[in-house]
Amino acid sequence: MTSKKYSDVNFYAILGVEIEADETAIRKAYRKKALECHPDKNPDNPKAAELFHELSKALEILTDKAARTAYDNVWKAKKAAELRNKQLDSKRQKLKADLEKREREVQNTLQQTGRTFRTVYKSDEDVLQEQIERIRREGSRLLEEEQAMLREQLQKTLVEHMNQQTRNDSTYRLKIKWKAEKKDPLNGGYNNENLITYLKKYGDIVALVMSKKCGSALVEFKTVESAEMALSYEKGLVENPLNFEWIVPPSDTTNQRKATVTSTDYEDLVMRKLRQAEERKKLIEQLQKEDL
Repeated sequence: MTSKKYSDVNFYAILGVEIEADETAIRKAYRKKALECHPDKNPDNPKAAELFHELSKALEILTDKAARTAYDNVWKAKKAAELRNKQLDSKRQKLKADLEKREREVQNTLQQTGRTFRTVYKSDEDVLQEQIERIRREGSRLLEEEQAMLREQLQKTLVEHMNQQTRNDSTYRLKIKWKAEKKDPLNGGYNNENLITYLKKYGDIVALVMSKKCGSALVEFKTVESAEMALSYEKGLVENPLNFEWIVPPSDTTNQRKATVTSTDYEDLVMRKLRQAEERKKLIEQLQKEDL
């Protein structure tokens, strides 16, 4: 936004609120949008960082009474001028533009020669810029509070995602074994279809992989509760019972993990998610080559 004048930016549209919105509505809109486009959640998207900066500036200006009044005056004057211009015909628009150009040239000449008008006139743009400079010097306590709350929410979300990712990576997977002679064409009475039939009553199955060697398979459930019930209750065929064991025993990682993460952990989280599919593929290939 450094290349734009603040009067050219519609802060109300950026936040998605009406011009009559009160401070509560403005803060609520800021939290929602800032959480979505925070640079820590979008490290590879420069537009997200730019939008986050614009949201922060919008919050600063629109929650400061004096700055908001100055901004509203500029914005309303700008819209009124645009409306008047639309109503002028092309010749009158050209005449108006020429007059404004000459006025700017005179003003620039006066500034360059050190001469000034006896009466100093402050335009709405000047007043707005003064308010923005004041906020920059003083800092915005409200913006600092909002961004502190935002960081806390982002860290909480990150911890929840990382805990969920940890559980998804290991604690829902079970090894299955049963008796079967080497090269038994019936594989001890078990195949992909009847194993799914036995197991699906406990919950959604993410994947079931049969080993190339007889007597073993791997199942991954969508929830840890489903896996625990299958391990506790499922026996399969009476004449050839199934035996289950955890690939990695579940632990209470949610309560043990500390919510002390930094913004750099987001990159690790993204990479973990990107690797998950590849890790599952490699595990399946390993199971197909080795006897569980």
